[in-house]
Amino acid sequence: MSELLSEVPETASSVDARGSACPGPLLEAKKAIGSVMVGEVLEVMSNDPGTKDDIPIWAKKVGHEYLGHAEADGYERIFVRRQK
Repeated sequence: MSELLSEVPETASSVDARGSACPGPLLEAKKAIGSVMVGEVLEVMSNDPGTKDDIPIWAKKVGHEYLGHAEADGYERIFVRRQK
């Protein structure tokens, strides 16, 4: 389900959830999505392997657009566009 991005989108805000185990990164994403405007992108940084699977499911369920993820040094960057 998760898509590896070749280019990362411009982000309006970032959440650093590295070191947090599931469901911590998802909870941080849920909390932070309200900090970006509709149409803007939230980045979630996580080193929990389940996050890149959990966030797309959550985004689809609540009506946001999952854009994909990019690999970084020891963690992943996950991107969600707020839709409502």
